[in-house]
Amino acid sequence: MTDPRRSTQKVATLVEALPYIRRFHGKTIVVKYGGNAMTDEVLKGGFARDVVLLKLVGINLVVVHGGGPQIEDLLSRVGKKGEFIQGMRVTDAETMDIVEMVLAGKVNKEIVELINHAGGKAVGLTGQDGGLIRARKLILSGGSDAPGDLDIGQVGEIESVDPQVIESLLASGFIPVIAPIGSGAHGETYNINADLVAGKLAEILKAEKLVLMTNTPGVLDKQGNLITGLTAREIDQLFEDGTLSGGMLPKISSALDAARSGVQSVHIIDGRVPNSLLLEILTNEGVGTMIRSH
Repeated sequence: MTDPRRSTQKVATLVEALPYIRRFHGKTIVVKYGGNAMTDEVLKGGFARDVVLLKLVGINLVVVHGGGPQIEDLLSRVGKKGEFIQGMRVTDAETMDIVEMVLAGKVNKEIVELINHAGGKAVGLTGQDGGLIRARKLILSGGSDAPGDLDIGQVGEIESVDPQVIESLLASGFIPVIAPIGSGAHGETYNINADLVAGKLAEILKAEKLVLMTNTPGVLDKQGNLITGLTAREIDQLFEDGTLSGGMLPKISSALDAARSGVQSVHIIDGRVPNSLLLEILTNEGVGTMIRSH
């Protein structure tokens, strides 16, 4: 026999989602997919179903993915150790070959297959396809500890984005799944931080939301407590006192740039929480940190 309380709860959840469905129908949301949500089998299946559901209620989803753990796995198999500076992977020519194999080949196609298996219509791309991302070599500043420029290999920063291929796919009902690899002026390939790609795409596509999935509850203070909301000024303070470091640096920079460039809201959420994407977009339950430009 059906439990009436559970039925009422289900109906309440659907009713709660209605204003969000109405609000975001026809809008574009860019999702950076990464962390445990990409490696845990249960979370992977849940993510694919979330994406398909959001698409079915009329939201245009664009997925940008990383692949750090998978890259590390293949690097270790060939006897190389990954190195990071300021949250960016040092990428020599051999590492770039591995990055391309893992991101454009294995990971991208696996995500496409998961979404298609869940009932969606996903198409895999890299920034090279359709001239999507033109990149140039990224030179990092060493800062006070190591003055001067730092060369970290074939790591790129985005020079320009031509969204035509994405817009064509969205107009035809597809879900673009993008690996963060860009092309240089002379045909060279660059490894680009996936958070930065997601942020720039959200800006260029005039997205309603940018959602960055991580392995943390969101942005944490020095005591390890979740900060649910941040402004540009507060973020500058967290940079200055060292609260933000490592892999969170490009995430926050990307989020802040997107917020300043007109993306309505930017969320850093915990991808380890089942259905975190649906919870963030279609319910009152915020599951991370929201970043505003002011």
